[in-house]
Amino acid sequence: MNRLPASIEIVPKQALESTDLPGLFPRGTRVYITDIGTDTADDLTAAARRVQDLGYTPVPHFACRRLTTRASLEERVKRAATEAGVTDVLVIGGGLDKPAGEFASAMEVLNTGVFERNGITAMGVAGHPEGSPDFPEHSAIEALRDKQAFAERTGIKVRIVTQFGFDAEGFVAWAGKLRAEGIDLPVHLGVAGPAKIPTLIKYAAMCGVGNSIDFLKRNAMSLTALAVGHNPEDVVAPIEASSQRSDSPITQIHVFPFGGLKKSAEWLIGRGSWDIKTSAYPSTLSA
Repeated sequence: MNRLPASIEIVPKQALESTDLPGLFPRGTRVYITDIGTDTADDLTAAARRVQDLGYTPVPHFACRRLTTRASLEERVKRAATEAGVTDVLVIGGGLDKPAGEFASAMEVLNTGVFERNGITAMGVAGHPEGSPDFPEHSAIEALRDKQAFAERTGIKVRIVTQFGFDAEGFVAWAGKLRAEGIDLPVHLGVAGPAKIPTLIKYAAMCGVGNSIDFLKRNAMSLTALAVGHNPEDVVAPIEASSQRSDSPITQIHVFPFGGLKKSAEWLIGRGSWDIKTSAYPSTLSA
């Protein structure tokens, strides 16, 4: 079976300070850099610059409801592009009940034209396999149709990237439903890397993925013994099997390394998603 390639997510502090980062991933690996609203534009730009300098592909988050003004958005995108060589971004809603500034949705930010003006050629947008407390399912589908139209209009290669979860069958069914709804964007499904079950429950609560918390609690002993921890293969294996079908939109997994960067990297290399000697990415960056 062909292994799905993988991207990984880190926080700006890790990008700036981790001594494990050099050589830890294959060259070209998409490294997503989170933005939870507590880091400065200087730090976010510097984090992307270090990721780029290490030979990876930086993918900074733009959490739209956390952005304040059009001017600050323009400055941040421009700095990422000119100072850190960013050409790939993740644009998400941001999760705040009340917008911090001018933008209430991702489409409002996309419609500014800021990404095209600054040489962005690839983009992740949010998908919600477990639903969202912020809007009904039909609204989520319409939002993805709008983003697909944005891709067709601008030529930016748009993909769908999801939050992590543990119900592989549910994730696969959701991805299949997108095609039935006329959405043919590539899908990168979020999975948690190796970690202790209590750690995953904590992060699931922080990230608002309630269904995943329930799934973990119901199936903790079948995933692995609590003392041993979560084996990502229980989630990834059925996703990977489904991805082999010609009509599957699933092209990658996106890893949340809650158990640590090194542990997730070792798992991905060991299973064959990454080849540290070459690269998993030259043929897949467009997907």
